[in-house]
Amino acid sequence: MIRSVVIGCGAYLPENIVTNADLEKTVDTSDEWIIQRTGIKQRHIAGEGETTADLGEKAARAALANAGVEIADIDLIILATSTPDNTFPATAVEIQHRLGMKHGAAFDMQAVCSGFVFALTTADLYIRGGQAHKVLVIGAETFSRILDWEDRTTCVLFGDGAGAVVLEAQEGVGLTADRGILSSHLRSDGSHKSKLFVDGGPSSTGTVGHLRMQGREVFKHAVGMITDVIVAAFDATGLNADTIDWFVPHQANKRIIDASARKLKIPPEKVVITVDQHGNTSAASIPLALAQAVADGRINQGDIILLEAMGGGFTWGSVLLRW
Repeated sequence: MIRSVVIGCGAYLPENIVTNADLEKTVDTSDEWIIQRTGIKQRHIAGEGETTADLGEKAARAALANAGVEIADIDLIILATSTPDNTFPATAVEIQHRLGMKHGAAFDMQAVCSGFVFALTTADLYIRGGQAHKVLVIGAETFSRILDWEDRTTCVLFGDGAGAVVLEAQEGVGLTADRGILSSHLRSDGSHKSKLFVDGGPSSTGTVGHLRMQGREVFKHAVGMITDVIVAAFDATGLNADTIDWFVPHQANKRIIDASARKLKIPPEKVVITVDQHGNTSAASIPLALAQAVADGRINQGDIILLEAMGGGFTWGSVLLRW
């Protein structure tokens, strides 16, 4: 059977770093309060004029270089983002143009913080369906553009960044020993919209709007939803917390990550954490964490990696793969 194998990854973070101490000067908060409730110490914020396409392009180039492939080898680009450069066209098309790609197709995918998991799953379906041989999957966000910087409950949580992976079609035998994506599970429930949303849009207010969140409600649902799709992945593959090598969750809040890992009996030493340095970068958080764990030597070929995310909507999902 055909498997979608990750053959390269890359990342980009804006140069501008905003620490908790910096935020103490502008809103009623403290470094101690932020760390205790979220685990976040700092976040990267896009500079003036720096867009989601800028971040995504740099992460894409890094992933292509890491994979050792040229843009001519790519059949499809999928960009997961909730902060596009324009209402239309898709920011993926802008990145496609900048990379010099005039063939194939490119499109955006919007599932908020679950976007990268949804995009990976979509890319896997294209590859297994024979519609693409190599796919560039990017997660890129400039959430700083939709934050209310006077709302201390939300502005401390988010950051900007981008990560990307290159998937390639390779032959497998249909067992968990295969490299590539082994299982993916996606969910959504629109009844939770009011718990995490942006209060603007082209057809409603005609404005971009700001992010609004009921933090306690999100936390209350997060662990159960995350557990749901991870148990589904384990049931589908016969794998479990003991047999995975790395758990790479969406980096929203360290308390959610810790609670989910405890419930699933995943030991802390298997969990990749970047939320302390990046904040919540939405669709960019998982590929950023993957790229960091690969760069520092933790993730190696053959390792079994469990990805999960939950975002506004609510959307949530998991991907289980062998690196």
